Amino acid sequence: MSDLEHTPDIISGTVKWFDPSKGFGFVISDQGGADILLHVNVLRNYGQSSIADGARVELSAHETSRGVQATQIHAIRPPETSQSAALDEIVGVDPAIVAAAPIEPARVKWFDKSKGFGFANVFGKSDDIFLHIEVLRQSGLSDLQPGEALALRVINGERGKMAAEVRAWETVILNCEKAI
Repeated sequence: MSDLEHTPDIISGTVKWFDPSKGFGFVISDQGGADILLHVNVLRNYGQSSIADGARVELSAHETSRGVQATQIHAIRPPETSQSAALDEIVGVDPAIVAAAPIEPARVKWFDKSKGFGFANVFGKSDDIFLHIEVLRQSGLSDLQPGEALALRVINGERGKMAAEVRAWETVILNCEKAI
């Protein structure tokens, strides 16, 4: 048998819910069937510690005695619609300006999901970069942990530097490796 015959099928689905404090959540497969358990360790192997409810995922899974469990994440796309209001400071910012901002490596300083914001620092710079929960949601994330590696597009907002796009650092590295 070839290696391709042993490769599990990639399943597409939508995150039903994910609770970082519990360390798990569930994905609803587009093909139907039982919900798929998504453990935080599988997300961490992808480079994230959280995922937004409603995010689209492509994953591999296997059947266990306790149900279907995700074994690997292949791709995550942010939710298509956001139930929250858009961030006022970003409304009106030309998307081309955001896209032109360089992707910068950063670490989370702190983030409080209940307050809806936190701060990160770009490597080699002392400036605090404001992180708003709505920007996380738009990026497919729902929470951040201190020390977590990120890739940010930073813009100058009304109150200083703020993240206009947030990605898990590993996803940026994987995309760069695929482009080579």
